[in-house]
Amino acid sequence: MRRAAVVSALGLLAFAGVCGGQAGPAFDAAKAYGYVKAQVDFGPRVPGTAAHVACAEWLAKTLKQWTPDVVVQAFRAKAFDGKMLEGRNIVASFGAGMKDRVLLCAHWDSRPFADHDPDPANHWKPVLGANDGASGVGVLLEVARQLSMKKPAVGVDIVLFDLEDYGEHRSRQGYALESWALGSQHWSRTPHRPGYTARFGILLDMVGAPDARFTMEGTSMYYAPAIVRKVWKTARALGYGNHFLEKESGALIDDHLYVNRLARIPTIDIIDYDDDRGGFTKRWHTVHDTMEGISAKTLEAVGRTVLAVVYSEK
Repeated sequence: MRRAAVVSALGLLAFAGVCGGQAGPAFDAAKAYGYVKAQVDFGPRVPGTAAHVACAEWLAKTLKQWTPDVVVQAFRAKAFDGKMLEGRNIVASFGAGMKDRVLLCAHWDSRPFADHDPDPANHWKPVLGANDGASGVGVLLEVARQLSMKKPAVGVDIVLFDLEDYGEHRSRQGYALESWALGSQHWSRTPHRPGYTARFGILLDMVGAPDARFTMEGTSMYYAPAIVRKVWKTARALGYGNHFLEKESGALIDDHLYVNRLARIPTIDIIDYDDDRGGFTKRWHTVHDTMEGISAKTLEAVGRTVLAVVYSEK
């Protein structure tokens, strides 16, 4: 990428206000954690590997439990090193016939190179991607399960992007910025449904660390500041201000950049990034991005916030 739980009575009242007087569905943090672990158990989901294929099939099969409207968008893209990659964007739609829609997304592939690992010997090893990839997908799988049980007033499309993390190796000094987010670039140019649009989009990336700091990231604030404020206000009302910080941070190249630029859907990024901390977490793009760095409580904070935002739409 790359540039750089119990709610109090007061929180419950605030949540009711956020949702227009109607509480949204529950969010099972244990299930979300299990969905993260299930992905990690495949091993690194690096394009061109058996684990990548097997995980894609599992994701599509899992989503089909909750909606018949699942599309696997196969595509090819050229990596920074000239290698042709086989990608699969996975799209699950809820309320497919509804005109007004909300887009929720995350990337499901994992980084081929642990090029930010403190040990140079690991710089060409693959990353398990428990947080960077699997955490956002795990939250969205539980969101999908909830959507199947209680229909919101708008249609919802969950898009799991592939080939987000096959950007150029750190040793190349970061010149090929377009080498990141290949799946979202493809989907944004050729969405699963011609002419597709949505009121807004929310991208989840690295949303599982116990001490996650979700700042108001610069690309999100440039393209969709009102959506950032809506989501952060909802999180605060739910009591998650410790994670959703009222501070802006630098602009990132992530999947939401291309959804904004190419698909022209105002989309924000909930991502664990803080300039004051030095950017990403210490586990980012290292061999230590494992389940040990995942908190069910953080997954719940993000999942409940996203659900509250979706169910507040009328």
